[in-house]
Amino acid sequence: MAGLNKVMLIGRLGADPEMRYTANGQAVTTFNLAVNRNWTSRDGERREDTEWVTVVCWEKLAETVSQYLQKGRQAFVEGRLQTRNWEGQDGVKRYKTEVVATTVQFLDRAEAAPNIDEGAPQPPQDEAPEPVEN
Repeated sequence: MAGLNKVMLIGRLGADPEMRYTANGQAVTTFNLAVNRNWTSRDGERREDTEWVTVVCWEKLAETVSQYLQKGRQAFVEGRLQTRNWEGQDGVKRYKTEVVATTVQFLDRAEAAPNIDEGAPQPPQDEAPEPVEN
């Protein structure tokens, strides 16, 4: 049976993107995207929920996102879900699900930068950025 792992989101950045480099020199940028969902309750009251999603970008896409996106900017992100796990300093196993982006489109201020579609393959799992414990 074939599978599908594809995510498409539109939201606003909660903070400026953070770029760093892996030990072998690959650029990796992470940012948090606030995605809103509007709905109406059974009693007719309008409600809104916000979901915070961690997005990871690699190589040229990472460099472009780091250069042009800032807190509050709106973006369309397309990619795949990935869950990583590690053991924390306290010995407890931790999990983090994030979106590994293949495309990022800047939705406000079109003059800022071109939209990027990363066609290069993603690095292996062991090249994932180090987890940050909150």
